[in-house]
Amino acid sequence: MKRSEINAIIKEFEAMLKEYHFELPPFLSFTPEEWAEKNHEYDEIRDNALGWDVTDYGMGNYDKLGLALITIRNGNTKNAKYTKTYAEKIMMIREGQVSPNHFHWNKMEDIINRGGGNIVFRLWNATPDEKLADTDVEICQDGRRYMVPAGTEIVLHPGESLSLYPYYYHEFTIQPGSGTALVGEVSMCNDDNTDNRFYEPLGRFPTIEEDEPPYRLLCNEYPPAKD
Repeated sequence: MKRSEINAIIKEFEAMLKEYHFELPPFLSFTPEEWAEKNHEYDEIRDNALGWDVTDYGMGNYDKLGLALITIRNGNTKNAKYTKTYAEKIMMIREGQVSPNHFHWNKMEDIINRGGGNIVFRLWNATPDEKLADTDVEICQDGRRYMVPAGTEIVLHPGESLSLYPYYYHEFTIQPGSGTALVGEVSMCNDDNTDNRFYEPLGRFPTIEEDEPPYRLLCNEYPPAKD
């Protein structure tokens, strides 16, 4: 992806958050120049990958296979310094984009439609060898529990949420004609390095062509602490 494209996505995301009156912590407005001056007071942000994130899953086709998100808060199960047991994200998903089929070995999460378009989910149980099971899936949706056949479409309208447990394969997209969606996630600690099992192997961060300076640094781009 070009840096100019990433900058435009982040600005679009900021505008949507403003429209929906979703306020962000101050560190998410730091410029690259400000980050260069930050010391160890901000290690929690660096160590736990908080901040802006734009991914095309390493496939180079963000409009079809992509996601923009912000990790607002997160613990770290691999560093005893950080004792939070939870995480929170906010995401922006356009019509036509897909968050590809995956499960988590450890993380339980709730995905929440915070506004905009309708989110369409499909879920499968994972088999012991991590294939897609053809068994019925238990859906946990805003306090309601019910069973559906594997791969059934579940539509989340604004305000609705879906609970996802470990070993639940899930993929989601936006219902055509309903518009860009603002999507929340409340979960156990997030670890993208070791806890994601994509059904089809995929990458994580995009390869960036630096055609202009960054507007915001991504969560994997922070410079070391100044002192």
